[in-house]
Amino acid sequence: MEIPMRAIGFKTSHPITETDALIEFEMKDPTPGANDLLVRVKATSINPADAKIRRGSAKGTVREEPRILGYDAVGIVERIGGSVEGFKIGDRVWYAGDVTRPGANAELQAVDSRVAAHAPNSLSDVEAAVMPLTTLTGWEAIFDRLRIDPSEKKTILIIGGAGGVGSITTQIAKTTTNLTVIATASRPETESWAKKMGADHVANHRDLVNSVKALGFDTVDYIFNTADTAGHWDAMVELIAPQGMISLIVEFDGGVDLAKLQGKSAGFVWELMFTRTIHQTKDIDRQRDILTQMAKLVDEGRVQTTLTETLQGFDPKTLIEAHAKIESGRSIGKIGIAY
Repeated sequence: MEIPMRAIGFKTSHPITETDALIEFEMKDPTPGANDLLVRVKATSINPADAKIRRGSAKGTVREEPRILGYDAVGIVERIGGSVEGFKIGDRVWYAGDVTRPGANAELQAVDSRVAAHAPNSLSDVEAAVMPLTTLTGWEAIFDRLRIDPSEKKTILIIGGAGGVGSITTQIAKTTTNLTVIATASRPETESWAKKMGADHVANHRDLVNSVKALGFDTVDYIFNTADTAGHWDAMVELIAPQGMISLIVEFDGGVDLAKLQGKSAGFVWELMFTRTIHQTKDIDRQRDILTQMAKLVDEGRVQTTLTETLQGFDPKTLIEAHAKIESGRSIGKIGIAY
């Protein structure tokens, strides 16, 4: 008799304070498609995307089947689709997956092999599991959206420097480019963390313009904003250099005045890590390439994990605790969950 696998998800959108905000259930093992790996998940992490989807995607309704979250994972390959290349059963892999498919909050997950890579050997499962989504976001922002030339000696302002995305983006910028990195933080502990990640300077996002200027920078060539787009818009407009570029990851209600960028001929571009999987773009396998390059940087000792807290156990209480922590807005680095 086939033993069903355990998974954790939600059928309706509840505040995380409610006991059934996340529930455990059983389901059949996923069937991998031609390009898929079937992975036994060993560790995952929590991202703002998890909490956002849980809070908003099933308001006022009850899903027929629970939705499984989890967009970071490390695990062991158990089955391989017929079109898969470069992987074998038993490989240890890491990935961020696909927001349109069931996530990693399950014992087994089917994931497109083109967005997975071999995990770094030098990190534990949970140390590695906190990195894929933020790595892909930061790498794509720097090289695919802002199109930064690694050799150019310019400046980048990373707003939200102590968060998961800001932490790894700072390290990417410092290890793969010649950029001067200004990261933002507003507490002694977050300032210390941003410096540990490699930031050349730390500005206070509560008084962003004056803080950056006090560091000796009237303008910056690039801005990557990982927090509060609308709240920082006017400051970004003032700080961006003529012909500079701004990239954002946080959507917002209402709108911002793009016309304010016209006089500087400054550019604006979104970064969404899931774009390649949602639209099955022709370059979808770039995500495997990015994670492969990051694994090499990690194993060479040039990039460190952004793990700051580990929660133990694959159960709803653990994941509810993780969601509550990420929703507090006070977390530094990344929270990992070891199954």
